Amino acid sequence: MSESFEKLIATFQRYLEVERNLSIHTVRAYIGDLVSLTEHLTNIGLNDISTLELAHLRSWLANQQVKGASRTTISRRAVSVRIFIKWAVKNKYLEKDVGATLATPKGHRALPEVLGIDDAKLAMDSMATRAAEEETPMSLRDVAMVEMLYASGARVAELCGLDLGDIDYNRQTIQVLGKGNKERVIPLGNPAMRALKKWLDEGRQQLVNEKSEKAVFLGARGKRIDQRAVRSVVYEALSAIEGIERMGPHALRHSAATHLLEGGADLRTVQEILGHASLATTQIYTHVSTERLQKAFKQAHPRA
Repeated sequence: MSESFEKLIATFQRYLEVERNLSIHTVRAYIGDLVSLTEHLTNIGLNDISTLELAHLRSWLANQQVKGASRTTISRRAVSVRIFIKWAVKNKYLEKDVGATLATPKGHRALPEVLGIDDAKLAMDSMATRAAEEETPMSLRDVAMVEMLYASGARVAELCGLDLGDIDYNRQTIQVLGKGNKERVIPLGNPAMRALKKWLDEGRQQLVNEKSEKAVFLGARGKRIDQRAVRSVVYEALSAIEGIERMGPHALRHSAATHLLEGGADLRTVQEILGHASLATTQIYTHVSTERLQKAFKQAHPRA
């Protein structure tokens, strides 16, 4: 990759981080796609971005396909490059938007895995039983975390970022900081609130130290818990359910959304609870619910 490309990528990365305020993971994905493109351009002898044409982009995507990239990956990479090209045009690196008409295959959108309501209850009951038997701060914490993830549909990062002041006991809500630094308020049910209070009253006090600050959930050494530890807890909790593949925290988020819709909640409400920027993202859960209905019908109806 030429030095000019490296400088351009660094400038674009600063734009994504500072002006767009994107997450580390999103920035890393965009830059990875752009590096792939510029390496391809260098290989075919193009070292000046101002000479970029649509044919070069098509050549790059075709090369990705030959290398075995999935339709979803190719589609995502094309989106990344289109965003980059719009930025390049705006900042006078390119004269025209050569990526505007770049066609890409639509990726197959897989339906998320969800727990059945009875399975979710089994997982929660299993955690509560373990906590009652062990009577340790960690077990109380684990129950509270799993209950809250299922009750709220919150992301793991949002749960880890919770501070004590984010809890409203009177309204039974929590305030989380989601993607794009957007705050939202999520209601909690009685089981989650009971588990949270028990952890705060009986468990957290035994782990808290000068490193704890105002974090709601703490690790074994008293620091704010990290996402890897939360995922491990959820994997263990869901392992109590027989007959399902390995499922993590996002399965609880998917399950919360699906069960809300099946219980009669409208799409806009679920969108607000989950913190989706687009209603289209939330609509996938209507397909999940339909699929579950069809499965139940085929299993239960004598004329199915």
